[in-house]
Amino acid sequence: MKVHLINPSDVAFGVGVITPRWLYVLAAATPASYGDPVITDETLESLDIDSIQAGDVVGIGIHTANAYRGLEIGRLIRERGAWVIFGGIHATLYPDEARELGGAHAVVKGDGDVAWSNVLADCAQGKLRQIYEGGLLDADKFLPARWDLLPPKSYMWASVQTIRGCPKHCSFCSVWRTDGQRPRQRGAHPVVEEIVQLRRLGFRFIALADDNFYPVTLTDIELARRQNNLPRLNELLAIRAERFELMDLLAKLPSEMIFFTQITMEAAEDPEFLDAMRKAHIKGALVGVEAVTEEGLKAVYKDFNSFGDDLAERLRTFKRHGVHVLGSFIFGLSTDRQDTFAATAALAKQADITFAQFVTMTPFPGTVDFDRWEKSLGEDVEKIHGVPITRYWLIPGHMRPKLYTPHPTMTPEEIRKGTQGVWDSFYSLSEIWKRAHCVKSLKARIGFLFISKLYRQMYANTGIATDSARRKSANRWARWLAKPCRLMFQGKKMPDLAVPEA
Repeated sequence: MKVHLINPSDVAFGVGVITPRWLYVLAAATPASYGDPVITDETLESLDIDSIQAGDVVGIGIHTANAYRGLEIGRLIRERGAWVIFGGIHATLYPDEARELGGAHAVVKGDGDVAWSNVLADCAQGKLRQIYEGGLLDADKFLPARWDLLPPKSYMWASVQTIRGCPKHCSFCSVWRTDGQRPRQRGAHPVVEEIVQLRRLGFRFIALADDNFYPVTLTDIELARRQNNLPRLNELLAIRAERFELMDLLAKLPSEMIFFTQITMEAAEDPEFLDAMRKAHIKGALVGVEAVTEEGLKAVYKDFNSFGDDLAERLRTFKRHGVHVLGSFIFGLSTDRQDTFAATAALAKQADITFAQFVTMTPFPGTVDFDRWEKSLGEDVEKIHGVPITRYWLIPGHMRPKLYTPHPTMTPEEIRKGTQGVWDSFYSLSEIWKRAHCVKSLKARIGFLFISKLYRQMYANTGIATDSARRKSANRWARWLAKPCRLMFQGKKMPDLAVPEA
């Protein structure tokens, strides 16, 4: 019985940007008695279906964006007589879909760190259950990944998780529902041990793949103090202290290492935290800006963010403390107007953010927005290719609309064109070269230009392109840019690097 783990994708770039950590965590969860699992990441190359034989066990992890391909793979594998097991956020939300449309024998809901070994044992005994409840594990149950199984020269960045869950409740995000609002924080030493292992393999750039690296705000602490809620206050202070303990250890790693994470805007109010990030070599963070107006922020339950000039100043605060921002903006909100596109592009430049992404409003399963959208359609739901629009991930990609929720003043095509125009403006050669002042040498600036263009090809043209020809062209450009970009991120192996002491 051979074990396979598959990350589905209908787009392969030959080189991956960030390691899909879940594959290597489940590899660690695979008991040695079954041998090393065979790992396939289709963002690198497509699955060789002939490598799977009857009696093998195949774990497929899906989120909404790759569910169509994942379900297709599941059906093909079931036909070959192998055990088909689905997991991931999407399968957790729609386990029946995985069984009925993906050929799944079983579905793991929630965390798989512990449940996966139980699945394998039941497969070996022929007593597989339909559902395995992985739940929300405490952090001490999280497994370090099997990075020794990484294919060489395949990824630009490695990834390590330090915390799961997010205390916020943004309407467009499912994390707080699927991963919980209670931050489940790993100990600093296991995290750093995993990072050191990756640096020994040659990875200089590492993504701290957290739902929210800043789980406790100064506002949270002050509120607990005012309420005289000592248990809550002590809990928050302990979480914050552990964040600083981790950053203190990261600061002791080689100075040429660079970390990137995801964080909320409120960290701009906490200079002590930002300074600790800088010392810890955390030089970049994805910040969910979402909207540049007060009305837009209220529409997505994110009114804890700033807007206007105050927003620009907060974003500049990150950079003043040595943390470069990848700003994330959403278009297609009900409050957007034609001038929103130009205002957003201007704000992104005014705030001097280093990278940006501009996405169209999509109601993802598990979110408040999705529930609200599905309810508003009632029983009179449009169908495409025989599939209700409320199950758009089951519609072939080239047939899906570019916008799912009707807008009060703009057509979907107007929103698509406006979104593409902002990408074009922000990632023009002249604008990229202006932003390249964040690095010093000419070689580094040229590298910055390549990486900016790669990001645009991977996340703009392939995501909102109007036709398959444009998507294929974008994929070809991305494949061509990916290999030289990987070399820019690669470092020499450091097999003797020691784990720093506290």
